[in-house]
Amino acid sequence: MDDKKNPAGIVQINDDVIATIARVAALEAEGIAGMAGKLYRKKGVKGVTVITQEDSVLITLDIVIQNTGKMQDIAKDVQQKVKTAIETMTNYTAKEVNIHIAGIVA
Repeated sequence: MDDKKNPAGIVQINDDVIATIARVAALEAEGIAGMAGKLYRKKGVKGVTVITQEDSVLITLDIVIQNTGKMQDIAKDVQQKVKTAIETMTNYTAKEVNIHIAGIVA
C-alpha cells in the first residue's frame, strides 16, 4: 500500500484493491477462461500479485485461457486492458503487467 498525498490529505490504495482492478480487467479480455494460482495474501485476489513502488505497480497475473486463439494475442490483450484499468482508476503507472499462462481449456 502506498500513500498519495494531495492538498486535502492522504489517499491510500490497498494492494488488494489494485489486484481486484487487475483481475476484473483481465477477466474482461476475450479468450480468458479464468484465473489460476494461489490467493494474493490472506484475503487477497486469486491469480494476481501486486508489487507497489513509488508511483508505479508491477503486476503478475496467472491466467487460464480458452482454446480459441493465439496465446500471445490473448496475453497482449490482457496486458493492455489491465494497464489501462490501473492507470485510469488510480494514479499509478502500470510499469509491468506480466502474464503467466497457467492453463488452457477447450
